Amino acid sequence: MNILFYILQKEFKQVFRNKPMIAIIFVVPIIQFLILPLAADFEIKNINIALIDNDKSTTSRLLINKITASGYFRISSIENSFKQALKKIELDKADLILEFPANFEKSLYRESNQKVLISINSINGIKANLGGFYLINIINEFNNEIQLDLKPTSQNFGGIDIRTLDWFNPNLNYKIFLIPGLLAILVTMVGGFLTALNIVREKELGTIEQINVTPIKKWQFILSKLIPFWILANLVFTNGLILGYLIYDIVPKGNLLILYCFIDIYLLAVLGLGLLISTISETQQQAMFVMFFFMIIFILLGGLFTPIDSMPTWAQYFAHLNPVKYVIEAIRLVMLKGSGFEDIIPQTTAVFLFAIIINFLAIINYRKTI
Repeated sequence: MNILFYILQKEFKQVFRNKPMIAIIFVVPIIQFLILPLAADFEIKNINIALIDNDKSTTSRLLINKITASGYFRISSIENSFKQALKKIELDKADLILEFPANFEKSLYRESNQKVLISINSINGIKANLGGFYLINIINEFNNEIQLDLKPTSQNFGGIDIRTLDWFNPNLNYKIFLIPGLLAILVTMVGGFLTALNIVREKELGTIEQINVTPIKKWQFILSKLIPFWILANLVFTNGLILGYLIYDIVPKGNLLILYCFIDIYLLAVLGLGLLISTISETQQQAMFVMFFFMIIFILLGGLFTPIDSMPTWAQYFAHLNPVKYVIEAIRLVMLKGSGFEDIIPQTTAVFLFAIIINFLAIINYRKTI
């Protein structure tokens, strides 16, 4: 253990002497944590809408005012024909077209039936779907208000009163959903990238040969490479929890001890992956490209931005082989739902198996020979 202690001292000195590595550990995660939740807005706003009002009635103006007051839409132009409005979409100056037919108000109040035309630019599928969804909801709400005005007062008391309650995120704040997943990504990046780069750097500097000729055992060398970044990744996770509380007012509802125990097990898997990549890489550039390849897959199939249940069946099978999927699920369950250890047993078991398999492969692949 004395040998391990001295090697750990050497590793920590080597880490803190490397200024770019210090920036990666402490500065980069903080900047990402501050920028991404504010920039990656899941709400689509400032949707440009081209209007064709062939009725020019009080009712059409009320509906237009309701649409603009929602905060999601802005009137980019008012046209006299559909052909002119379509030209705006072709020039990318409008995202939707809303056309009111002639005699819109008269038919609506006399016949209780009328139609409006909504044309959506679907080049950007997400923006088109959400923009059309917002607009249809606003029109439906306006339609319900008109129906209540047309009915006699005695008939307004009936029907089903539907009230919804959103659990664990009452205000539907996307930051509350995003930040736990972002914490998992930051911990993965710090643990995986730095472990891989640290060992490969020894190869590039030639110090790995000096270590190999010493009586240091393989397990001592591997632990000396894993423990420092295991501690530093815990610091990054702690900083993320503190920033989440100070900036976004997110307080973990579950037990922090359970959260840290899970993160520590997960870090064994991530650090093992970095160690495995370092054993097969000869340069830092090569290690970065390999780790970047895995990070892209981890993020896309981790459920951070796209729900896994919405993915194709083949992608869901691949997602089960993604350790980031399990850590995002566990952090969200503990932080947002207040789940206990028994609720994250499946995620803990999966991550523990990943840690055993990946570290076993890394140890087998590392040899104290040139």
